[in-house]
Amino acid sequence: MTVETPSAAAQRAAELRELLHYHARRYYVDDAPEIPDAEYDRLYQELERIEAEHPALCTADSPTQRVIGRVLEGFAAVRHQVPMLSIRTETDTSAGGAEAFDARVRRELGLGQDDAPVAYAAELKFDGLAINLRYEHGVLVQAATRGDGETGEDVTQNIRTVRGHAGAGGGVPLRLEGCSADVLEVRGEVYMRRDDFEQLNERQRERGDKTFVNPRNAAAGAVRQLDPRVAAQRPLSFFAYGLGDVRGWALPDTHSAVLDALAEMGLPVCSDRSVVQGAAGLVAFHRAIGARRDELPFDIDGVVYKVNRLELQRQLGFVTREPRWAVAHKYPAQEQMTQLRAVEVQVGRTGKLTPVAKLEPVFVGGTTVSNATLHNLFELRRKRVRAGDTVIVRRAGDVIPEIVGRVSNGAAAVASDGADNPRPAYVPNFRMPRVCPVCGSQVMREKGSVEHRCTGGLYCAAQRKQALLHFAGRRAMNIEGLGDKLVDQLVDGGVIRTLPELYTLGLTTLVALERMGARSAQNLVDELARSRSTTLARFLYALGIRHVGEATAKDLARHFGAMDRLMSASETQLAEVPDVGPVVAHSIRAFFDQPHNREVVEQLRAAGVTWPEHDAAPDRAPDAPLPLAGRTLVLTGTLPGLDREQAKALIESAGGKVAGSVSKKTHYVVAGAEAGSKLERARELGVPVLDEAGLRALLDGAAPAS
Repeated sequence: MTVETPSAAAQRAAELRELLHYHARRYYVDDAPEIPDAEYDRLYQELERIEAEHPALCTADSPTQRVIGRVLEGFAAVRHQVPMLSIRTETDTSAGGAEAFDARVRRELGLGQDDAPVAYAAELKFDGLAINLRYEHGVLVQAATRGDGETGEDVTQNIRTVRGHAGAGGGVPLRLEGCSADVLEVRGEVYMRRDDFEQLNERQRERGDKTFVNPRNAAAGAVRQLDPRVAAQRPLSFFAYGLGDVRGWALPDTHSAVLDALAEMGLPVCSDRSVVQGAAGLVAFHRAIGARRDELPFDIDGVVYKVNRLELQRQLGFVTREPRWAVAHKYPAQEQMTQLRAVEVQVGRTGKLTPVAKLEPVFVGGTTVSNATLHNLFELRRKRVRAGDTVIVRRAGDVIPEIVGRVSNGAAAVASDGADNPRPAYVPNFRMPRVCPVCGSQVMREKGSVEHRCTGGLYCAAQRKQALLHFAGRRAMNIEGLGDKLVDQLVDGGVIRTLPELYTLGLTTLVALERMGARSAQNLVDELARSRSTTLARFLYALGIRHVGEATAKDLARHFGAMDRLMSASETQLAEVPDVGPVVAHSIRAFFDQPHNREVVEQLRAAGVTWPEHDAAPDRAPDAPLPLAGRTLVLTGTLPGLDREQAKALIESAGGKVAGSVSKKTHYVVAGAEAGSKLERARELGVPVLDEAGLRALLDGAAPAS
């Protein structure tokens, strides 16, 4: 849309801001989007264009201001109008901590045993970074960190990038709904969800970059980035939990009502909160949240109790720099120190080798931990941990326990100058093994990768289940009925130790398995028999060679035509295949260089697995087209010797395309028994119709019979 006049531009910009704010709330907060993402992007881009042409129309609450490209020279100091004071922490993690707080409140209020219980607002203690959001007339004008409580840092540009989660809220609104207050300072916590944190660290590992210690550090580091573009790439969320300076807004009577009002304005407020009565209510809330702690999508290290009535808060006042009317009641720590006994290597289902720390058992995150992941060799080196070190172990939620870092000499993490204290004795650095500790196959690390992998995929016991599931997949050998639970039974029970043994399964063996009836067993036997007839492309894909997907398998099958030629091809010859680069060529060559992988292929052949083969592509003239290059075929009905997937694979390997419907652009229709409307349509349009014999002749390069 082109905006011709300044007045029209102003009107359209205002319309777009309203629309974008509305749809952002529907998407991020209500989880009920009304327009596709593409339409939202179109509206956003239109507003960007208008603001670029008319800079004066760019307002502070514009959705385009969530990400600003300018790198800051440094953070300006912000003096808090109302100090951001910390609250007292109750380290007694038992019920006694809650009871002690209630007793103090009642004593300060002069309440006796016969007086009614005090009402408290109970909420979560988020493990993030405290932030003060200043809204003027409902528009976000400033965001500042807590700092020392009196003075913080201006991080407005970075806070504008906090979008939160679709359906889970958590974004910082640039404009509040229904808020006309002259000033409304909202206080809350910027945090990072556990799933976002794990994904962020995984991306860091893949790039070989430094990983983050925990979600809180990752969130705090993102907020204090001088480049807002970096902050925008970090998945941050926000919860409001209180107020700072307020002008021109009549406060409700209770803290819980304040949070309700903030939620009505569009601010994210955690739903895990409650108004409880007396010590018994506090104890019950602490216990209930503690039982659900690991299920929460974010880290907490406790809960917070606040006297609910604001008048009673004012009456209780403050002691030093802490309010008498609030307390943080902690849970057991999710980080503990222990000794690293040794580093061992674990082989995963996909062949990835992971260094695992064997620990002196330690109780952390609600369970006893004796093993912790070190992810990969490079992260282990970055953390500088070796056998005998005292280390920090972290476990939060269902996340696998991991080593955060070492504690030098079992004392301070670092010396005063920031350097680690030396170890008392020499300890050799850990090295990844050159052969798989499970099967003895070569261990390979691709150039630029941080992962070490076992190359014995079909042979390695650690990868047996994954190899079977992949082999049986719909796009591979397509063995229906061979799913996760059955594979678990077959492998765990020692029924299958190698992939070819799959084709030795009989009715007697299968019926003896748990939850396997005679009919299901017979169906699986039939599926195994049917799967013996396949295509070279499907078989190649089924082998699970790293980097060889469906498309690459088809290219390899088309180029080499036969399994033996492929297995003996050099990396140079492999790289001649379209879309096969040095990394893929090396991976294929490494796979077939393992004698046991070649043995598995031969054993599968001996078990009756067959496929059509043809002359290698290099045997044709360099410029000669494939038999079906540029031709479109449609399959209909049931062919006597080929199923639909096999026929499709053969056509594609010959350069043809398989379409789902008949049109004037269709070159041939291949019809079998019980062909339906596609056959009738072909006759109407005069499209040539072939049977299976005609298709095979076409594949061999012969002209179809007229």
